[in-house]
Amino acid sequence: MDPHAAWYVIAAAMVLLGLIGIVLPALPGVPLIFAGMLLAAAADGFERVQWWWIVILGVLTLISVGIDFWATAIGAKRVGASRKALLGAVLGTFAGLFFGPIGLFVGPFAGAALGELWHGRSIDSKRVGQAAKVGFGTWLGIALGIALKIALACTMLGLFAWAWFL
Repeated sequence: MDPHAAWYVIAAAMVLLGLIGIVLPALPGVPLIFAGMLLAAAADGFERVQWWWIVILGVLTLISVGIDFWATAIGAKRVGASRKALLGAVLGTFAGLFFGPIGLFVGPFAGAALGELWHGRSIDSKRVGQAAKVGFGTWLGIALGIALKIALACTMLGLFAWAWFL
């Protein structure tokens, strides 16, 4: 039995938790994936995965963190979201965690829409329409961010596997 087996199990658990964290905003998905890969490489003494691979994976991790902010902001700004709408999207995302997968989709939309309504001084059909537009735009930005982070995570896992097995 490999003396480092326990470290590999912990590293694999971190990677799996990170994959879940890409969709669940309460967990830092890609950074957890990176930490798991770093642990696996360190447990091996960096024999299979050299330090320069870890640097590449670290840069991809930093890019993923930037994508989180960029995608949400782009989605919200394209539809003219207020700061309160962005705050509402964040709070709605966390509230959505308590309602399972449906909450993860509805929470950011509802939070952004409610935040946009809060931003306005009065509520009329025009404001409600704008709030719905902002909610959808913000949700679309979050969905784009998740898709990009999934692509980055797959790239990172592929690079790690390539370095590990070659």
